Amino acid sequence: MYAIALGDDGAELRPLETWHAEEFLAHLDRGREFITQHIPFGAKATDVASAREILQSYADRHAADSGFLHGLWLDGKLVGGLLFRVFDAAAGVCEIGCWLEPAGTGKGLVTRGARVLIDWAFDERGMHRVEWHASSANTPSVNAARRLGMMREGVLRESSVHRGVRQDIEVWAVLAPEWRAAREARVRAVQKDH
Repeated sequence: MYAIALGDDGAELRPLETWHAEEFLAHLDRGREFITQHIPFGAKATDVASAREILQSYADRHAADSGFLHGLWLDGKLVGGLLFRVFDAAAGVCEIGCWLEPAGTGKGLVTRGARVLIDWAFDERGMHRVEWHASSANTPSVNAARRLGMMREGVLRESSVHRGVRQDIEVWAVLAPEWRAAREARVRAVQKDH
């Protein structure tokens, strides 16, 4: 299909599809404990068939225009991904999220990839609001929302149970006009530096 370069360090954003099941499972196996610290994503993928089921569920959601799954590759190796967990074109609201194995952390992959997908959601799909939900204990995820210029709108206290523990879920969001203004400011800053 396609790959979008996310810089000159070999990072790419690509669709993550059913035919990636073996690679997806290997990635989850490498990072399973790390990935599932705060979210259950991929926990049920324990063999190629169950990995394919997860990917197929997102392929079905993609076909229904209600969810999308993209992988983050670094030097040709799948190290994480981004997803539109919720995508409601009629309402103009979606929720983006991410996951990474340890080898993908600290490189800005989530921020760079999310910017591409958020640009697409606002510019191509006419979304008005992009949300990010994260456990308050998931500092890297909260920091990603902050780096993306989202505003923390509230905390859903003890609204989710993960690994038998009730979690506070923070809701972050950015609106289309805010996103466009911030993007223009980034462009101006880059032009000023040159």
